[in-house]
Amino acid sequence: MSRKHWTLDDIPWDRFDPSKVDGELLKIVKAASLVEYNGEDYAEYLCNVFGDDPEFQGEAKRWAAEEVQHGEALGRWATLADPDWDFAAAVQRFRDGYSISVDATESVRGSRAGELVARCIVEVGTSSYYGSLGEACEEPVLRAVCQRVAADELRHYKLFYDHLKRYLDMENISRLRRLLIALGRMRESEDDELSYAYYAANAAEGEPYDRKRWSDAYMGRAYRIYRRKYVDRATSMTLKAAGLDPQSRLADWMSRGAFWMMKSRAQRLPEDDGVAA
Repeated sequence: MSRKHWTLDDIPWDRFDPSKVDGELLKIVKAASLVEYNGEDYAEYLCNVFGDDPEFQGEAKRWAAEEVQHGEALGRWATLADPDWDFAAAVQRFRDGYSISVDATESVRGSRAGELVARCIVEVGTSSYYGSLGEACEEPVLRAVCQRVAADELRHYKLFYDHLKRYLDMENISRLRRLLIALGRMRESEDDELSYAYYAANAAEGEPYDRKRWSDAYMGRAYRIYRRKYVDRATSMTLKAAGLDPQSRLADWMSRGAFWMMKSRAQRLPEDDGVAA
């Protein structure tokens, strides 16, 4: 019997404390809500790539439903924190300006196993992000949302990792190839999706999109919240997806390097994005 997933009614909304809302964290929560809410597009893409695998297609659709719920929960919290913010309008603005190609029938990673490696990286990355965000914030409802979302993303990693093992039996891609895919997907964290989501969620109506400005604004805030223990875990699980030892010296070296890079970037990036908190 499958476990019952949490619902929006399980969130203690009555504990919301406006005095503990951090205006800068609110900006990245708004952006995150748009990305999560867009999960159905990725499910459509995955169902096309895995067109002859009904088992995986069913899992992908359930995964997407949970991602959409994450967006709903984060969006509802952001609306409590900023009653003037229109979640639905921000979602539409995001979709009008950013989309992925859902019609592909072959993975952009070159193989289905490669696609599953990339999905593992996304899930462990988001789990680390929401774990860090939950610890960085003081507002109790946001903490409760982040704890649930972070736990879901870890479970999603296991989902994709289990299917990865199945596909590795059919597509024998090398550990080096898997590692390169993993590192490539990590670099994509600074692509247009997150910067455009930050813009769509926070920019004034009619303000033009400047990728560098909005990417710097988002990444500067995101990098500042990361906690070392979550970076350690993400690094270990990334290496596991690549077929490498997650407890090796390489894991320690990579984690130290990633954490140093995040904190260095956060110090160099501007703290003022020109948007009132």
